[in-house]
This record gives sequence, C-alpha cells and structure tokens, in this order.
Amino acid sequence: MENVRVRFAPSPTGTLHIGGARTALFNWLFARSNGGQLILRLEDTDSIRSTEESAEGILEGLSWLGLDWDEGPDVGGPYGPYCQSERLSIYQQFLQQLLDEKKAYYCFCTPVQLNKQREAAHQEKKNYLYPKTCESLSPEQVALHMAEGLRPVIRLKVPRHGTTVVHDLIRGDVEFDNTLLDDFIIAKSDGWPTYNFAVVVDDYTMKISHVIRAEEHLSNTPKQLQVYQALGLTPPQFAHVSMILAPDRSKLSKRHGATSVQEFRDDGYLPDALVNYLALLGWSPGENADILPREEMPNLFSLKDVSLSAAIYDIKKLAWMNGHYITAANINVIVKLVEDRARLKGYLTTENHDYFNKVVDLVRSRAKSVNEVLDLAQYFFEEPEAYDEKGVDKYFRKAGSFEKLTAVLGVVNHTQSFTSLNLEDATRLKAETLGLKAAELIHPARLAISGRTMTPGLFEIIELLGRKTSVDRISKAIEYINNLA
Repeated sequence: MENVRVRFAPSPTGTLHIGGARTALFNWLFARSNGGQLILRLEDTDSIRSTEESAEGILEGLSWLGLDWDEGPDVGGPYGPYCQSERLSIYQQFLQQLLDEKKAYYCFCTPVQLNKQREAAHQEKKNYLYPKTCESLSPEQVALHMAEGLRPVIRLKVPRHGTTVVHDLIRGDVEFDNTLLDDFIIAKSDGWPTYNFAVVVDDYTMKISHVIRAEEHLSNTPKQLQVYQALGLTPPQFAHVSMILAPDRSKLSKRHGATSVQEFRDDGYLPDALVNYLALLGWSPGENADILPREEMPNLFSLKDVSLSAAIYDIKKLAWMNGHYITAANINVIVKLVEDRARLKGYLTTENHDYFNKVVDLVRSRAKSVNEVLDLAQYFFEEPEAYDEKGVDKYFRKAGSFEKLTAVLGVVNHTQSFTSLNLEDATRLKAETLGLKAAELIHPARLAISGRTMTPGLFEIIELLGRKTSVDRISKAIEYINNLA
C-alpha cells in the first residue's frame, strides 16, 4: 500500500484515555505495517477546556507507550501547523470558498429563536431540522446585519434527499438518510470552525489517506462527507473501531478502575504489557495468541482482522499479562522502577545493590504490578512482625509442628554447601527419614521464614537470607509454637 498517512488527533481536554491510546496504537500499527507515516494533531480549538498540561500529558503518555509519530506539534513536518489553534487562516480560506460558491451561508438566527423552534418540533414529536431561515438572505441583508454588529455562524447547504454512504473498511457500507441531516454549522460566531469542518480541512491538507478512529465518530462521518463533497475533495478511507466496554457492557468509567494511561503507569503497569493488551481489544492476529512482542505486531496487523463487536475490558487479563512482562523484563528495568521507593524504605543502600537485585529478581514472578514488588520483598529486609493467621492455624497449631520446624532448623544449621539445591535435597531427605511428605516441612518453614504462606521457592529464600537470619527466624517460630501450647 503506497503513501499511507494516518493520524491520531486527540483533544487536549483531559488525560489520554485507554480508548484513545488504543486508537493511537491501531493507527501506529497500520502506518508501520504499510511503511507509512503517523501524524499527531492536537484538536485544541476548545479554548475553555483545552490546556497545555493535557497536551503535554498526551504526548508523555504516547511516548511512555513507545508509540512514535513522524509529524506533529513537537517534531514539525511539511503540513503543519499541527495544532488546530494555529490553523485559523487555513480554515478561513476554505470557508470563504464555500461562501463564494454559494455552498454555505451566514446564519443570524439567535439561540433563543433556535430553541423555540426545537421546542416546537419536540412538542409535535418531530425531528428538528434547521428550516434554512437565512439561506435566502441577500448580500445586502447580510451586510446590514454585519453592520449592526451581529455575529453570524456559517451553515453548509446540505441536500435533503438521497443518502450519504460511508465506505467503512471494518463495517462495510453504512448508509445515512440525508433527510435526517440539516444545514449544520461549520463555523461558530467567533469565526472558529466546528469539529466536522476543521477535521475535513486538516485531513485534506495533511494528505491523510486513512482515518482510523473510534466507532462514536461514525455518526459524524456523513456530515464530513458532505463537506468533502461541497469542497470538491476526495475523502480518505474510513475505518471505525468498536468501543471498549466494561465487563457489564456499560460505558467504561473510573468506577471500573484505572482508565488513563498515566493511571496505569502509576499503578505499576509496564508499557509493553499495556500495548499488548490494547492491541488485542478488538483485534485478533489469529491462533489465539495472547503474548505479542511489540516488534512482531506491525507484521501481523490488518484492518480485516479488527472485530465489529465491542471489546470487553478485562482487568484480570491485563494484570496477568503485566505479570508476564514483569517476569520477562530485564531485571535492571524493574529495579530502576522501584529503586526510589526502595531507598526511602531503606531496602536499597549503596552496600546491598547486588543483594537487592537478587531479591527483586526472585519475587517479581509473583507480582502483577511493579508496585507489588517491594511488598513481596518486605521480609527480605524486615523481620516479620506477625505470622499469617490462617497459616498459624494450618501449620503451627497442628500436632508435630514443633518437631517439623526443629527438623528444618537442623537442615539449615548443618547443610555445608549453602545453596538452594543442597538445602532442598537435604530437606527432602530429612522428610523421607521422618516418614513425612516434603511439603509437611516446607510449608511451616515458609511461614517461619517469611510470615507468609505464599512466596517464591523456600530454598531460594533461605539461600538469599543466609544461614544466620534463617536460623534466627526458624528458632523464633519454634519459640512461638511453644507459647501456643
């Protein structure tokens, strides 16, 4: 496919939502799979809600995800400016063209008049359409209203017959009845264009070949096609991606957990995990693949494999996927993410860097979030203050627990080559000589060493803690059991 140019065009009025991130990802994948360009454009004409902080947050979120762009407000390009707020003169040229060609007209109807018309249509249970009140105003009448200081909007003349067909690469042909379209506003009274006009001008002047965006924009597309037709321009190809819904199939919101890229980052998710998860929300490369290395995705991506059905947000699957990436990541990446908090807790010092790395490497396989790593590692740096209550009932209160821990204490005290393999072999041999299963020694020893019932391998823990610390903790547990009697 030649000359592929796609765009991600967020409005900087809030954070980068995962729905927007998924749209950006699909555009990135399509561009990279076809040797094309991805353009970042900020649709910031809402001067009240748009903020520089939001714009910076969007760029930061995309960068954190590892989605690069070829043109944009920060990197420039041949078809800028890439912020709508800087493109007014471009819009004015196209607006004037439509006015000169009598395909658009000034409208001086006030909000009060329009509200009365809408209310009358509502009372009659009719669909309201603007009645073309100002379409027939003469140039002299327009000039007179202008001289009086009235500030008009500009409306596009829309045919009230036939249909407008959206040729969608995902949904096929979608027809819209033109009788349901009115002469919609393409420029507001302050001179700024409306969304449906600006987006057409931007996509045309930036030579966008494909518009891949959320399903919610499908209803806007007939209006945009009317603008393309009025300007005599060839529209790009459209592809509308289905929505992301909550597990109960309601609209995804904060009550379902994190919804912005920044929140996921702060909650300890890795960018590769989130990209992998977002890619599979509505797209399937086949063969039921769950783990997709980022470098392989562009070669697999195709719009024909994008689903028509809504994608269902599943935080459990994302957490599982994040755990996979935490385990598979270079250990230095994980250490870098936790080291500031580790220093504040006193877990990481200038003297114990190697030990800290080994601990993180051992416990990370149980983490579903980077934020869980230090909690999982706590007993390597702090002696347990208490034992898990259910564990106490299950392992310490049972008859024979004193003898079992005493047996493990002997193994830890007397194993010469203090490695996890030797410790495990010696423990299993001791269990066999006592007529016990190895688990009957391992589980109470795990509770004694860590205070927990769920940890990585016991013998790896003992090796890392060292003989003295392990002996002290087992001895303390034995004393605790004696006091239970």
